Amino acid sequence: MEHHDRRTAGFKERTRLADARETLLAAVSPHERTERLPLGEADGRALADPAVAPADVPGYDRAAMDGFAVRASDTFGASRRSPNVLRVAEEPVAPGEAVRVHTGSDLPEGADAVVMVEDTDRFDDELEVFDALAEGENVGERGEDVREGDALFDAGHELRPSDLGLLRSVGIEEVSVFERPRVAVIPTGEELVDSDPGPGEVIETNGLTVSRLVERWGGEASYRDIVVDDPDLLREAVESDLDHDVIVTTGGSSVGERDLIPEVISEIGEVLVHGVALKPGHPVALGVVEDTPVVMLPGYPVACVVNAFQFLRPVLKHVGSLPTHPFPTVDATLTRKIPSSPGTRTFARVRLDESGDEPTAEPTRTSGSGILSSVALADGWVEVPEEKEGYEEGETVSVAGWEWSA
Repeated sequence: MEHHDRRTAGFKERTRLADARETLLAAVSPHERTERLPLGEADGRALADPAVAPADVPGYDRAAMDGFAVRASDTFGASRRSPNVLRVAEEPVAPGEAVRVHTGSDLPEGADAVVMVEDTDRFDDELEVFDALAEGENVGERGEDVREGDALFDAGHELRPSDLGLLRSVGIEEVSVFERPRVAVIPTGEELVDSDPGPGEVIETNGLTVSRLVERWGGEASYRDIVVDDPDLLREAVESDLDHDVIVTTGGSSVGERDLIPEVISEIGEVLVHGVALKPGHPVALGVVEDTPVVMLPGYPVACVVNAFQFLRPVLKHVGSLPTHPFPTVDATLTRKIPSSPGTRTFARVRLDESGDEPTAEPTRTSGSGILSSVALADGWVEVPEEKEGYEEGETVSVAGWEWSA
């Protein structure tokens, strides 16, 4: 396998973001593992097979209004001035009779219409009808909602709560879904500790953040212990998780003396991309080991989060056969300039103010990829494409609310 030398690779040429993502996705295939789940556990899961209605919904003709089931022919000519008089009886409905019904109740045999209760007056067993009805009026027909054999959802559809209600309404209680993609999250770095940092030490946060994002995006995260910057230990950590669908490491992805993970991946697999034209976070690396994609995220917290959204999220969705939804956006007016270098895709953190007539966006910080609070305190992100040199104050920009995306 081709050796990847961090000292000579550098970042003289950085891959465009879209090309890097396409390269990663082209190198891996969706897993094919499925499981059957009761509907109550299937929210947010992707269907492995098409869902087809096994029965009509409703399974009978039903009253669409409170009133009386009648034969439409018995109401011909009825009006307020000249009501038709029918006899209130029990079902089935015979000529000249009416049967009391409620919204959603089964339409009695013999009836073909429902007269609304407000268009009648009842006197004991006699009913005055003031409205002439057409056949089928105020009646919900069998199969009005769903017909037997209707294709409800295609394979790959991500189930929502309303979808689960529809499936139950047609008599489906279990569905076959793709298993959640399994993602190993491996934080790396000599300086990382779990708590009580001393001089030169930092509390590990990237692995926690990334593992929670994995769960939010529909995956199943295995959050590993910190691995120090040792090639043998890094290799062992990666190789022990090759049974996962995706491996993601945090830290050690640049070209310094302690940035070892790209070299380790090149020795046991292949580094597809190292260095991407995006800010913050250009030192990201992408690789594959034994058909398992490895996303090597930078150690700076903001860069880590940006690259997780740009690479980990799409590859997780891809291997899990989950749809990738666009980020929810809000148009807002910039209160300050956002600078950007041509050829680089920039992600600027902003705070939204929607208290006025039009939303405004204030950049929280356009540099400083180690400032985690600039993400936590931001309401969204403004994406500056490669061909632009930033946005000027007063321009309208699209703010992506990544924190609320699935």
